[in-house]
Amino acid sequence: MSTKIIVVQLKEIIYTAIFIGLGIFLILLLIFMFTPNDTADVEPSNNYIPGVYTSSLIMDNQAVNVEVRVDEQDIRSIQIVDLDPAVETLYPLLRPSLENISDQLVANTEIDDIHYDLENQHISSVLVDVVKNALNKADPELHN
Repeated sequence: MSTKIIVVQLKEIIYTAIFIGLGIFLILLLIFMFTPNDTADVEPSNNYIPGVYTSSLIMDNQAVNVEVRVDEQDIRSIQIVDLDPAVETLYPLLRPSLENISDQLVANTEIDDIHYDLENQHISSVLVDVVKNALNKADPELHN
């Protein structure tokens, strides 16, 4: 019976441990990178208290009331109610601007991502603020 003596240097053991550790790290990194992420596909959902909410702005000493109808998840409609004909005559872009905003919001566009023409940029930005104000009234987190 012959005895074999194996000489292992400490440097070789350290190198082997480092390479095994790097190999495990790379395998774990690949697993985390290429597994499907289910949370990325989930769209943020709006939660509203269903109802009709109004907000108004003053134009030429006349109140312009904007009515926003929402259900639990979506905005159903946005419209101007009881608009004085004098205000509508002085601001002819008021209704078309609100219809453009309404169409985008009903189609589930985020309120901060609304696009509007440069010719009615000012009135559209004012109307967006009024709609935001009405939607804040429908937000259940503000009522808790």
